[in-house]
Amino acid sequence: MNKKITLGLALSLIAVSIAVTFILTSFFSLQSFNTKVIDVTEKGKKYEALQSLDSIIRENYYGDINEETLENGILKGYVQGLDDKYSRYLTEEEYLTELNENSGTLVGLGLTLSEDESGYIRISEILSSSPAAETGLLQDDLIINIDGIDVKEIGFSEAANAMKGTEGSKVTLVVRRNGKDTEYTFTRRSIVVTSVEAEMLGSLIGYIKINNFKNNTPEQFIEALERLTANGAKSLIFDLRGNNGGLVSALQDCIDPLLPEGIIATSEYKDGHTETLIHSDSSEIKIPMAVIVDKHTASAAELFAASLHDFGKAVIIGEQTYGKGVMQDITELEDGGALVLTVAEYKTTVSECYDGIGITPDYPVENTYNGLDMQYNKAVEVLQQMTAQ
Repeated sequence: MNKKITLGLALSLIAVSIAVTFILTSFFSLQSFNTKVIDVTEKGKKYEALQSLDSIIRENYYGDINEETLENGILKGYVQGLDDKYSRYLTEEEYLTELNENSGTLVGLGLTLSEDESGYIRISEILSSSPAAETGLLQDDLIINIDGIDVKEIGFSEAANAMKGTEGSKVTLVVRRNGKDTEYTFTRRSIVVTSVEAEMLGSLIGYIKINNFKNNTPEQFIEALERLTANGAKSLIFDLRGNNGGLVSALQDCIDPLLPEGIIATSEYKDGHTETLIHSDSSEIKIPMAVIVDKHTASAAELFAASLHDFGKAVIIGEQTYGKGVMQDITELEDGGALVLTVAEYKTTVSECYDGIGITPDYPVENTYNGLDMQYNKAVEVLQQMTAQ
């Protein structure tokens, strides 16, 4: 038997439905609003604390305040609060330096500097084909004066910054060697950094040393790879000791010719989605390979070693690697600076992420620093055995 609903009852049911919907919507909206209010309130407290701190400093600080330095310090401190050793805020000057370094070129004298215990600057490395190399400077020389300013007085950081400048500009250094001081005047210029070195070891083994991964590394790497294989290399050693990584995009172009076709490595982001990080085409060099690593081998260099190892292309020789399996994005900010932020974890499609762990060599070998490179010798020995089979 069909029951009819009166018009009054229908209207009542509709009103109840609307009321329930309104109550539920209001409840969840209020809950969302309360959450946002709490969030805004907490942020407000932080800004109020910063404002209070700023007021106290401005009223009582005895010294002079450099507003730009203060602002940069606030931004740097905020990112440091993440307690992530890879995330950082870069000032405009630091960001430009980072871009230049990633490009594989630099403007300057071609010197790697370190702080000497005397308070002066010690030259720890001189790039070939650089202004410094052409004027006879030597490793371990001491820089004691820059453009008339005593290095000891201004300190290492400020002195190192004074060494920087635009292409074509001049700088005068006083350099001390064996107690004798000599004055040099240099013209800063653009220098292409060599990140790949290669040679034949005998007639069968090709050796490639990769210092880091920059924008121009693939060009240097492919040239070295083609030259060695054309010269008869039947096996390859890749030396990644001291390589702390660099650009994954550069790694992709280097490693592609060595691996089989397919997805080699992926990255996983905060929301759980994954992206292809390294893909290899069908072109593949099929000869025995070995990778030498140490405790300073990190990031993209570790991924290079892991990729070759996980796809059965190479054995790993040396020490446990550093263990950096997270990647950073660089976001340019309105003030001209940039935010370097850890955004994802990465790994090969074969093994788990090695972040915080490192990669364990197939042949653990430590150098004894007695003049013999035991890791290098082991790599040669292993490849000779493999090619003899």
